[in-house]
Amino acid sequence: MSVPHPAPGRTAAPRSAPGSNRLIASWAMVSTGAVVLVAIIVFALQNTGGVGFSFLWMHGTLPLSMALLVAGFGGAVLALLVGTTRVADLRRLTRGRRG
Repeated sequence: MSVPHPAPGRTAAPRSAPGSNRLIASWAMVSTGAVVLVAIIVFALQNTGGVGFSFLWMHGTLPLSMALLVAGFGGAVLALLVGTTRVADLRRLTRGRRG
C-alpha cells in the first residue's frame, strides 16, 4: 500500500481545526484594539492642558485630548453617514438595472 505524495513542487497544506481562522482573526482584532486603546490612554494622559472652544451657543474649556477625540469621533461619524448613503444609492442603482 503506497502513501499518496503531493505533486512535485507542492507541499501538502496543513489541516487546521474548524473555526481556527476565526479564532486567529478574533485574537488579532482584540490585540489590535488593546494596542489602540493603550495609545489613546497615553495620548489623553499627555494632553491634559485646557483649550477654550466656542461652538454656536456653547463656550467652555476642555482638555486638549478630549477636544481632539471628540472632533475625530465626529469626523468618523460624518464619514460613516456619507459612506452609508453612497452604498445605499449604489445598491438602489444596481437593483434598478437588474429589474
